[in-house]
Amino acid sequence: MFCLQLPPGCDELHHEVELGVVISKTGASIAESNAMDYVGGYALALDMTARDLQNKAKKLGQPWTLAKGFDTALPVSRFISKTEIPQPDNVHLWLKVDGELKQDGNTRDMIFTIPYLISYISQSMTLEEGDFILTGTPEGVSEVKPGQTIACGLGDKIDMTFPVVL
Repeated sequence: MFCLQLPPGCDELHHEVELGVVISKTGASIAESNAMDYVGGYALALDMTARDLQNKAKKLGQPWTLAKGFDTALPVSRFISKTEIPQPDNVHLWLKVDGELKQDGNTRDMIFTIPYLISYISQSMTLEEGDFILTGTPEGVSEVKPGQTIACGLGDKIDMTFPVVL
């Protein structure tokens, strides 16, 4: 069984449920109007952040790599085809900690649309087949502790559950 593990030196681990976008083909300087042509599908993602490590890095002017890139930091669901989510701009995202609803949102409330994100990113870097873009998280991000269980989902399409361990 996959477990979410606190990274070394972390005392404050936060959850962020997100819709992930899987890129289907190479593209650079993609126009927003054509951006959805580069989407192969989606996945449910749980973006974990070692908040105390992130704050320390911020204060020192250092990158957030350790706060976002530790082992178990980003569990991802199975691939979800575009046909399974025909309206990615209207998808329910939710997350519970020990059965208590913490995040309950919809992609229609995102600050940036998927086409905008793809276009914006592709202005600075070439997107390649298989690249994975996280779209942002609904309000309700909170801390989790060892011994708790996180469950998250993407509407009724898919859900994932993980225990949090040391």
